[in-house]
Amino acid sequence: MELREILELGLTFGKHKITIGDILAVILIILAARLLTFLVNQVVLKRYFKKKNLDVGRQYAVSQFAMYIIYLLALFSVLELIGIVSVVLASSAALLVGIGLGLQDAFKDLVSGIIILVEGSVEVEDIIQIGDMPAKVKKIGLRTSVVETKDHNSILIPNSKLVMDAVMNMSHNKTATRFNIKVGVAYGSDVALVNKLLLQAADETSEVLKKPAPTVHFKDFGDSSLDFSLLFYSEEFL
Repeated sequence: MELREILELGLTFGKHKITIGDILAVILIILAARLLTFLVNQVVLKRYFKKKNLDVGRQYAVSQFAMYIIYLLALFSVLELIGIVSVVLASSAALLVGIGLGLQDAFKDLVSGIIILVEGSVEVEDIIQIGDMPAKVKKIGLRTSVVETKDHNSILIPNSKLVMDAVMNMSHNKTATRFNIKVGVAYGSDVALVNKLLLQAADETSEVLKKPAPTVHFKDFGDSSLDFSLLFYSEEFL
């Protein structure tokens, strides 16, 4: 039996046949994709990262994006090789529409990740505020990002939320971040003493910057308390 005849041996599924040659070609495509991913990450992207001086988070996102593109192309090549693409397109249009609708949010998050990557609007170690929640960015992926709260809880956030929602980035264009701590004291409390104790607490905290100096502001008459705000700056995430 000649080599060509061996490669043409295979299994038939309905009108479709998968041969030994197809299987070998699939293996070669997968190996080529792995090799290409390695070369892109180790040769091309390392030089690009060094030239652009990108932070670690954006390096990771670029590497993931390159890997996704390479493996997606490899997947389509495999499906086309074994004839599945034409079969699916011919007989499962409704299924493809359903899958597209199901992946709509994932695609939106993926595009948002690319936008963050290109614009650099959010970077690793940035301190951001989403709604009333301040947090430090620990990792930026293509679809989701990880932030850490002041209680050291890690939260997974879809990238679309970072792009489409109102997010305050307190780390851009300055080295220090302003913090606002709300404090309520009982009615009848010595206001001067409250002011003194809050400033003393800020002064005794090593992470709080001396300049700009911390300040205390009276904010409101609450239902059961006098409400004050302690404002201070720090280069740390407190």
